Amino acid sequence: MNQINIQHFKHPYAEFVLGSYDGKLCLCDFRYRKMRSSVDDRIKRSLNAEFVERNDDVLESTKTQLEEYFLGERSVFDIPLLLVGTDFQKSVWDALNKVKYGDIVTYQDLAVSIGNESAVRAVGNANGANGLAIIIPCHRVIGSKGELIGYGGGLSLKKRLLELEQNLFI
Repeated sequence: MNQINIQHFKHPYAEFVLGSYDGKLCLCDFRYRKMRSSVDDRIKRSLNAEFVERNDDVLESTKTQLEEYFLGERSVFDIPLLLVGTDFQKSVWDALNKVKYGDIVTYQDLAVSIGNESAVRAVGNANGANGLAIIIPCHRVIGSKGELIGYGGGLSLKKRLLELEQNLFI
């Protein structure tokens, strides 16, 4: 069976589970989110792999880059990524990755950007299934009326991340 190296990374903003597979980051998610087991199961099943607590260069680089992000010293991540999901989910995550630091979009904006404007609810579900939090910036998605809705790390963290990005100019 294949192996996904995982590490827990505790930061004042949040506690994360980080995972790498074959030299790429496949997991950067909130350790205590409601969908923890479904995200983990999807990744393990798709890669036919098990989690093994072991550090590696990708995980160390991820910790460093997250720390730089939280300090306001980094606005773009340059970690090799392995997106594990359906083709539709990957299209949503690719669109999310194009939302620039400090910007926000709605679920409707994302649906339009992937050429499927009627898929707002499906886009929301794909956004919620994102297993690469912060790195793929699902926190930059808001409701159609400008409200903060749905975030695996909780709405208070989503608000803090948006404030971090909107108050710092890198």
